[in-house]
Order: sequence, then C-alpha cells, then structure tokens
Amino acid sequence: MQSVVCLIGAFIAAAVFRPGSCVGTVIGLYGETIVVPCNDGTKKPDGLIFTKWKYVKDDGSPGDLLVKQAQKDEATVSATDGYKSRVSIAANSSLLIARGSLADQRVFTCMVVSFTNLEEYSVEVKVHKKPSAPVIKNNAKELENGKLTQLGECVVENANPPADLIWKKNNQTLVDDGKTIIITSTITKDKITGLSSTSSRLQYTARKEDVESQFTCTAKHVMGPDQVSEPESFPIHYPTEKVSLQVVSQSPIREGDDVTLKCQADGNPPPTSFNFNIKGKKVTVTDKDVYTLTGVTRADSGIYKCSLLDNDVMESTQFVTVSFLDVSLTPTGKVLKNVGENLIVSLDKNASSEAKVTWTKDNRKLDKLPDFSKLTYSDAGLYVCDVSIEGIKRSLSFELTVEGIPKITSLTKHRSSDGKHKVLTCEAEGSPKPDVQWSVNGTNDEVSYNNGKATYKLTVVPSKNLTVSCLVTNKLGEDTKEISVFSQKNEDGTEQAKVIVGIVVGLLVAAALVGLIYWIYIKKTRQGSWKTGEKEAGTSEESKKLEENNHKPDV
Repeated sequence: MQSVVCLIGAFIAAAVFRPGSCVGTVIGLYGETIVVPCNDGTKKPDGLIFTKWKYVKDDGSPGDLLVKQAQKDEATVSATDGYKSRVSIAANSSLLIARGSLADQRVFTCMVVSFTNLEEYSVEVKVHKKPSAPVIKNNAKELENGKLTQLGECVVENANPPADLIWKKNNQTLVDDGKTIIITSTITKDKITGLSSTSSRLQYTARKEDVESQFTCTAKHVMGPDQVSEPESFPIHYPTEKVSLQVVSQSPIREGDDVTLKCQADGNPPPTSFNFNIKGKKVTVTDKDVYTLTGVTRADSGIYKCSLLDNDVMESTQFVTVSFLDVSLTPTGKVLKNVGENLIVSLDKNASSEAKVTWTKDNRKLDKLPDFSKLTYSDAGLYVCDVSIEGIKRSLSFELTVEGIPKITSLTKHRSSDGKHKVLTCEAEGSPKPDVQWSVNGTNDEVSYNNGKATYKLTVVPSKNLTVSCLVTNKLGEDTKEISVFSQKNEDGTEQAKVIVGIVVGLLVAAALVGLIYWIYIKKTRQGSWKTGEKEAGTSEESKKLEENNHKPDV
C-alpha cells in the first residue's frame, strides 16, 4: 500500500493507492480549498503535451473539468456545472477545488499526455469537518435520589464524519448498563450541506452524594482533539433521614441572654417548618428553622427538642444550661475594729457549677483569708473577694481598719556616728497613727509608720544629765516612758571610773590566783616530809624564811 499526505495552509490532503485499482484517496477540509495531486505530485514527464482533469458525475457518467496545454500559461475550463467557478490547476498539475463541500466526495482523474505516453491517475476525494463544541441542553431541574431521570441532552453539530459523544461524571466515563444509566444517541444530516449532527440523551439514577457531582459531555472526532462541554451540576432531592438541634448562642449561656435554637434536617430540599418542644410545650414555626428564647433565667435550664411537622418521631434533643452565680459577703464596705477583737467573715455562694474563690489584700494575692480571731494592726487593709465560674465573675470587698490606744514598746538611746550627739528612739504601737511629744528640744530625724507600728527618733546634745520622756497620743489615749541621758563630760568620767574599777578587779583576781597556786605547792611539799627528815628540815627552814618575810616592814 502506498500513501501520500499533503498539507498546504489550512488544507490537509492524504492519498492512499489501493493495489490493483490505482485509485488514491485525498482528504480535504470542508469550506477550504481541496488539493487533488496528479501522479502523487511527481515531476511532469518529458515531452508533455497537455494535462486534463475529469471526474465521475453523480449518475456515474464522466465529466470534463479543465485542460492545461503545456505551452500555455492558462488552463481551459470545460466544466459547465458547479465546478466551473471552483476549479483551477496548480503549477505541479494538482487540481484545486475551492470551497470544498460534501458534494466534492467523488473520484477525480488526472490524464497526462506526452509525445511518448498517455497516463491516467485517479484519486477519490473525502471531505472532513470538525464538529461544533458540545453543549448540554434540556437539563433536568433536579434529580431524585434513587429514581432514573433524564439528566440532559448533549449535542454537537455540522460534522463529517459524525462525532462520537461520551458522558462523564467527575471525569469518569459513564457506561450504559440498561438500568441505572441509559444513554441514547442519534445522528441527523442536514439536507442542504449533508453535514451530520449528533445528540446523546443521558438518563441517570442519582444518589445523595451526587449533590457535588459534575457532569460533562466529550465529543470525539477524527479531526481531533477532543472537545469537552461546560460542567453541569444538579440538585438532588431526597427525603429527610436525620434531624439535628443546635444551640447557636454564645457559650456559656448566662441569665439575661437570648438563646437561639436552630433545627436542621438532612433532606433536600430541606424542610422549612418545624415543631419545637420548649420544656414540654409544643411550638410550631413556619418558613424558618429557628426559635429564640429571650432573657433566659436559671429556670429555663432543661431539655429542648425539635422535630418535623409530619413526623414527631424524627426529633433531636439538646440540654440547655443557663449559668448563674449568686454571692454574698459579710461584712462589706468599711469595717472598724479594735485591736485584739474578733472579726467573723462569711462568704455564701450559689452557682450552676463549681465556683473559684480568690482573695487579695491591698492588690496582693492571698493564699487564704487570714485568721481574724484576734485582730492585729497588720490585719488592716482592703480585702477583695473574686468569685467566678466560666463566663461570670463577681467581686465583693470590705475595708478593715484596726484601732487601738498607743503603747510604747521601746525607748532606747545611742551615740551618733560622729560621737557628738545622742539619738533617742521611741517605738510605739497604735492606730490611728500616734503623735509624739518629747520633754526636751532636739532634732526630729526620722518618723515611720507601718501596720500600726510607729518609730520616732530625736537627736540631742545634752549639757547635763537629763531624764527624757516620750509621750505618744491619739484619739483613743496616750502612753509615756522615760530614759536617763548623761552629758558628754559625765559620761566620759563614768567610763574612766569603769575602766579603773575593771583594772583593780583584774589585779585582785590575779593575786588570788597566785596565792592559790602557792598554797597547793606548800601542801604537796609537806606531804613529802613524812617520808624523809631531810625534806622536813628543808621545810622548816622555808617556814622560817617565810615568817621573816612577813614581819618585814612595808617600804
């Protein structure tokens, strides 16, 4: 088998010569110029006289088209029918047929006459046309779950040969099984042009999951490539199988909030009316799927239900909890107590869930509330109690003031760092803050007051011995204390006397220690004289010497 393919511009030509028949085939495009090669486009023979093209008419008789003399530039058109204005000859003797149509699908013959030979080459012409893009028409408005329904009709037009149509769902080819999928295709020809249109009807049994499915139609043709229609999706109708009730209000729900209940069903189309069971009371809502409880209280906590209008058995249930928190604190506000008294603090709480309690004193967190069985000045302060559950917080407080009569706890003195002054320190407890009065003049160096404790300092330079008193007072009473303060001179003499006394005492202690050692020595010596007279004599002599020394006059 021999084949020839020619491509010129938008034209495609292919020639296939069958053994024995010597008739080739060329394919041209509808509406384009068809090129029919002579002798497969080979070189013209030597001694060429003329080239002639003829064809087979519809009734089978031969018809002349044109003749081209070798010595002339122009060909002579001999056709008298529709080819008269459409045929011409190329430089390589190919026949050119303008505005190709399906009527040109016939056999054309090229006759080549030379001085030495006469040859004829027959070519069968076929005309192809690519179809229009596929379009899905007559779409179903909806599909019903489990029911065979005509989904749509896919159409392509003006093709030759006819196009093949393929249905796909989500890019997967649908195959006719005669039950759930039925595909029916038809081909029609235009009486004037002879072009074919193909239509394909799809009957499809939908399922619930086809709500998201996309259906397309693909047209396949020898002219290629494949053409795909725009995807189509369809609503799927199916009955309700499940009802669900949702609480769409913000959580947690607190007293005073509005609570919205939303009832939903999985049917398609979804139901638009429902029955709500509001704590045992049936309420019907139409053309909506919500019911709102306004300004709920703790009494509204409980079970809520919703169901279909025509099926009370198909229902959904939700338990709604309304959060609440009641707190009572005793005492509150300003509390005045005397030091040493007892204070009872009582906190009562009632909540929908376990409440968390925290205490702070003067903005500092406490591990627990202090023991107020015997109040001290340090117990005074602002106490804040925070009680909370999820979404709700309550804060209560009391400000405790502890009062008491001033009492001096310490009165001391010491020298200043330069040794020239005396610093007196008077420490006292009391509330309100005590005022201080000194019995002598001086410089008030420092005053501090914290948790009922006051410290007062006075710097003096006494010129003589003094008795200084510290007097502290507040609205509840007073207290006083005295201390002796020596002048600098007397204090220095006293210090010298203390030094002399210390020296004398030290000498006396040393003499006593020497006497004790000597006494022990004599005692041991006498014990040795019992054994030898020599030792006794020595001892007697020592005794005499000792007596002599004792009777010597003092120098």
